[in-house]
Amino acid sequence: MYYPEDIVEEVRSRNNIVDVVSEHVRLQKKGSTYFGLCPFHNEKTPSFSVSPNKQMFYCFGCGAGGNVYSFLMQYENATFQEAIKTLADRAGIKLPEIELTDEMKKAASEKQVLLEINKEAAKYFYYALRSPAGKNGYDYFKNGKLSDETMKAWGLGYSNMYADDLVKYLRTKGYSDEMIVKSGLASHDEKRGTHDKFWNRVMFPIQDANHRVIGFGGRVMGEGEPKYLNSPETPVFDKSRNLYGLNYARSSKKNHIILCEGYMDVIAMHQAGFTEAVASLGTAFTSGQANILKRFTENVILSYDSDGAGTKAALRAIKILRECGMSGKVLDLKPYKDPDEFIKNLGAEEFEQRIKNARNGFYFEVDAEAKEYDLNDPEEKTRFHREIARMLCAFPDDVERNNYLEGICREYSINAESMRKLVGTVVNQTGLLAPLKPKPKSGEAKKSTPEEGIKKAQRILITWLTEEPWIYKEIKEYISAGDFTDELYGRVAKRVIEGIEADKLVPAALISEFDDEQEQREVASMFNTRISGLDGMPLENESAAEKARALKDIVLKVKENSYDYYSKNLASDVAALDEVIKGKKLLEKLRGITFTYTE
Repeated sequence: MYYPEDIVEEVRSRNNIVDVVSEHVRLQKKGSTYFGLCPFHNEKTPSFSVSPNKQMFYCFGCGAGGNVYSFLMQYENATFQEAIKTLADRAGIKLPEIELTDEMKKAASEKQVLLEINKEAAKYFYYALRSPAGKNGYDYFKNGKLSDETMKAWGLGYSNMYADDLVKYLRTKGYSDEMIVKSGLASHDEKRGTHDKFWNRVMFPIQDANHRVIGFGGRVMGEGEPKYLNSPETPVFDKSRNLYGLNYARSSKKNHIILCEGYMDVIAMHQAGFTEAVASLGTAFTSGQANILKRFTENVILSYDSDGAGTKAALRAIKILRECGMSGKVLDLKPYKDPDEFIKNLGAEEFEQRIKNARNGFYFEVDAEAKEYDLNDPEEKTRFHREIARMLCAFPDDVERNNYLEGICREYSINAESMRKLVGTVVNQTGLLAPLKPKPKSGEAKKSTPEEGIKKAQRILITWLTEEPWIYKEIKEYISAGDFTDELYGRVAKRVIEGIEADKLVPAALISEFDDEQEQREVASMFNTRISGLDGMPLENESAAEKARALKDIVLKVKENSYDYYSKNLASDVAALDEVIKGKKLLEKLRGITFTYTE
């Protein structure tokens, strides 16, 4: 964090989180809190809450949470510096020049220069496409049925026949050859000097989630090689962490995202109204890209080419999606090779129907496996059935595995009971199937570990102190920040107590003290735990006497854990031993008193 704390807090306080989130998520007020559908995971019932009092958001479904900075950083995939700049501009605050180390200045300056170079190159390619020299490129897009409006929206361009035009142009803008090469737009060798990497190609600017140009893809005009050329990795372009078209697809209202192979496929689909389409960036689909998609949906439909290479890529993507806890389905594009050709020939309505009938990922895997066997040969058919049994072992959940087993058996006319026995045989022979922990029966609460029970008590107490700071006077004799034995919980409790004592408690400001997103989520959960007794029963409608008893139980739970922790871990130290003895006396006193619950 490079800005002074007072500036960070001023920017945060001048941006009401309800207003900022409302620009991206539809919210509805219920009581003192606003609720909406979480933008970070797919859901049908709103569990995403925004508290104007705490100036924080929290999703009770996926656990995402934080303050207005956290929201922008997660929603826009932005750095803290980018988020504070956006919010400062929004509030009309001029940020001070920040003091950076020489290394930080160089990195920040370099990144900014590379983004500027990419922006200038995108403008250059854009106007080249619309010049007489760019007619071939313009005709290529027109023959692809792209409208002028679509070409403009995606910033499509052209790199002409000469291999040094862009370098010359960028030099006139004041950029050095070193930075032009570092941007990935040029190469350098002794024979030709600094020369363009892209020439005689139609150009596809690649934008990040904030609509900044971070790289390019180019398709050659004619028979040259390689057919497609993409920018190399640069300080602003990480192929594994970006997806083409995501800056538009993230705003789609669909409950799924369509993953394509090519840039033209994505653009053609958006033009046809399928604004949920994205593509990997000239490389195989990665787990990093899957985790990016998971922020927006858990349902991905693969729209890869219908040839052998496309099938292989789809099988790999299905595995990656499954490992990331996502659902993958596959579009049947036959008789056409790719979605672009399909839409041109059969239209958007038929494509929509294919989406509805997309093939379940596991079924697609079995279909692909079936092509490797002659099912008219009894021996080969038996081998195929054994392979299905092996594939079914990938599902450790009994119900899910049984559902797939019955579905596959219906499709391939296999006796289900025989297949169950075969699965059992495979498990006994290979041990493939992971043992499944028994699930709680319907209506039975999931048992938590003692450690989680202690953390829950600490979270309840922190939330309670945040929402009703006046209770601190009732418990301060018995509770200190040191009683919160987890390091992160202790840090938060210390800041909460300091805020209450100074009458300056601002939970949202505390979030800014944590850089790690997972820590921000954990801290947000401490401020958004439902206030309840140790039995989990909510206290909203309980009497003051009941609330007082519940408060004592919570404090006692926290204090007992604290005493046990220090007794086991610190009793060998003389000074610590004094604290243990003091804690024991307080614990004995606490057990014998009765709390009151009046402000």
